[in-house]
Amino acid sequence: MNLDLIDKTALISGSTKGIGFAIANQLATEGARVIVNGRSDKAVASAMEQIRKAVPEAKVEGFAGDLATTTATEDLLKLFPTVDILVNNLGIYEPKPFDKISDEDWRYVFDVNVLSGVRLSRAYISGMKQRNWGRIIFISSESGIFTPKEMIHYGMTKTAQLAVSRGLAEYCGGTGVTVNSILPGPTHSAGLEDFVTQFGGGQSFEAIEKEFFKSVRPSSLIKRFETPDEIARLVTFVCSPVASAINGAPLRVDGGVVSSCF
Repeated sequence: MNLDLIDKTALISGSTKGIGFAIANQLATEGARVIVNGRSDKAVASAMEQIRKAVPEAKVEGFAGDLATTTATEDLLKLFPTVDILVNNLGIYEPKPFDKISDEDWRYVFDVNVLSGVRLSRAYISGMKQRNWGRIIFISSESGIFTPKEMIHYGMTKTAQLAVSRGLAEYCGGTGVTVNSILPGPTHSAGLEDFVTQFGGGQSFEAIEKEFFKSVRPSSLIKRFETPDEIARLVTFVCSPVASAINGAPLRVDGGVVSSCF
């Protein structure tokens, strides 16, 4: 299927690794002009190099800056005042007992996971409406439905993204701008590798994966961690003009973790 993404400009926040990188790579493969974002020049340059190796004809640019801050967002807008596609992927998580989560922790995870996407959407949505075409996607999580007891503050931000996404879709109703949220399940990303190293107690990744889906996410139907590419394929489709009737939707690519019809 031709996704008709050639020459569409796509910004993916937090896209130097993991799900964000996979999305940037997939969009570049489909011919989109991709803006890669990360916190450091080194990380952005490395991601751009990897994309160009995989897609020699890729149209890829970069912006180094922490888009959880207003200063970096203002700098970004000077360089890239308009985009056709915005993927709000920037996010963090940290397992922590509820009674150990400070006010500062709550504010920080909300700033990064929610306000970064709110700020970028606010910056670009008017231009999309004026041009009568655009795509805004929030990378939420199955944790937005099933709040994990080990990181309640993270789950709260993923639920908030669902609300913002639906509200913006209503705001853009009757235009060619669509707004959706994507709900991945547990994913084998760089962050997961770090988590396993820190909390795995020396066990192999395979052993931890088996135990995780036995005791922590037993509702999973695929009984394994997803790959970033599996999520990126759905995101890329939803970004495209051929997905014009998909709007205001929480789209699950969670490996069947969520057992309800939501």
